[in-house]
Amino acid sequence: MAEVIVIGGGVGGMACALLLARRGHQVRLYEQLPRLGGKLAEHRRDGFTFSTGPSLLTMPELFRELGLRRELVEPAELCRYRFADGSVLTARRDPERMAAEVERLAPGEGAAWRAFHDWARGCLDAAGRTFFTGPLNRPPRAARPRDLLAVAPAATLDGLARRYFRDPRLRQYVGRYATYAGSSPYRAPAALGCVPALEHGQGGWYVPGGLPRLAEDLATLLKEAGVLVHLSAPVEAVTASGDRVTGVRLAGGGHERADAVVAGVDAAALYGRLLPDRRRFRRLARLGLSSSAFLLMAGVEGRTPGLAHHTVLFSGDYEREFADIFDRREPPSDPTVYVGCSAVDDPGQAPDGAENWTMLVNVPARDPARWRIGVDAYRDLVLERLAGHGLDLAGRLRFVDVLTPADLRDRYGAWAGAIYGSAYRGRLAPFLRPGNRGPRRGLYLVGGTTHPGGGLPMVTLGARIVAGLLAEDFGDGPGDGFGDSPGGGSGGGPGDDPGGGSGGSRAGVVR
Repeated sequence: MAEVIVIGGGVGGMACALLLARRGHQVRLYEQLPRLGGKLAEHRRDGFTFSTGPSLLTMPELFRELGLRRELVEPAELCRYRFADGSVLTARRDPERMAAEVERLAPGEGAAWRAFHDWARGCLDAAGRTFFTGPLNRPPRAARPRDLLAVAPAATLDGLARRYFRDPRLRQYVGRYATYAGSSPYRAPAALGCVPALEHGQGGWYVPGGLPRLAEDLATLLKEAGVLVHLSAPVEAVTASGDRVTGVRLAGGGHERADAVVAGVDAAALYGRLLPDRRRFRRLARLGLSSSAFLLMAGVEGRTPGLAHHTVLFSGDYEREFADIFDRREPPSDPTVYVGCSAVDDPGQAPDGAENWTMLVNVPARDPARWRIGVDAYRDLVLERLAGHGLDLAGRLRFVDVLTPADLRDRYGAWAGAIYGSAYRGRLAPFLRPGNRGPRRGLYLVGGTTHPGGGLPMVTLGARIVAGLLAEDFGDGPGDGFGDSPGGGSGGGPGDDPGGGSGGSRAGVVR
């Protein structure tokens, strides 16, 4: 058994610490903030609650396997997409209902969506056998030659969309999945097109009380597993002797010895500051930064008839929008706006007769002080975009609070405020991100800036990969740490039928 230090209490770090403790290792976790959860956070004001991180949960079985028992709600719609011409596509979980919605929007394209969804399922299956199962420094044992072809390695996401759809609105809908990795559909690999297989298979779920409740549940499991958690305890450096790590040096002074260190921090922070490595830092710089976020949190008076839990208001020129973000490095002049209102399914998230609107725009990872337009002016531009889509909040706003790339940088140590670290730029981009085993013996990486990527499911899969690597290097007890607590284990729960999603919000249990 090993003494392990985990740096960072985001979901990836928490899940990794939990798995390692269940395998019998002695685990200490150090988090610089006074709370756990990382970007899985919330903002509260005047009776309103806003999630400032993930807004929906996919692959809930990963959290069941960790031992979480939490009721989930499935919104009636996955998302409502509103295009610049005023047309609307309502995304349903059930593939047949979704194909019917596509056919209603663009006659003749329903069959094309079925074919696209079949491709997405094949891509996801291939990723499950390869990309999601282990580190990138060796080929997975289950890899097959056909798995490479299944992910359309020569295509970008936009190229994939053009292969299946004639209607430009449907290409824009597919391109939206690049933003799940902070990237441009015109440069990101087609493999990101596997996401619809998740959304139209296992669904997209909401946690009553907000997704940050998952972080609270993980914190309870850490305590039960015997993990020693230190909050408000920033780490100044990872220490090493020769080719092996020896522990960490705390910002408050003192050295904490360990056999292994798991860095659940931004990879750029690891290689730029905690354990400087110029070659790896330069490699990250060459990959380029993912996008960041401009987030408005508005207390809205009254209820909006027909408002969905998740709404996307598309821009009129998608190519120009991403050129603004990644080439001109300025916030888009005509942005796509995501609108989330959890009070639609969870009225307790806002005072009676009011709504909690979260409005997110993809912007470059750059300090807003260097934008040509100021933060207040850009806030007003986003609100004007909403009004142009028929969602005019004039006279209804109690307040609007703003979170910018600078806040992400300062709160979480995100490199320049980039949400996902490196962008998926180029067809081989997923294989160029930092791996889970570091350059020194006993050093491991987990979290949204490393393999297999960002988002709640991916960082949890990354935690499983790191736990397996550490087992190879140090040995541990039987089992993989999943399902070792009451309520653990995989298997379906209520609401896991892929044919669901009809009617009103559905309930299920992470169990």
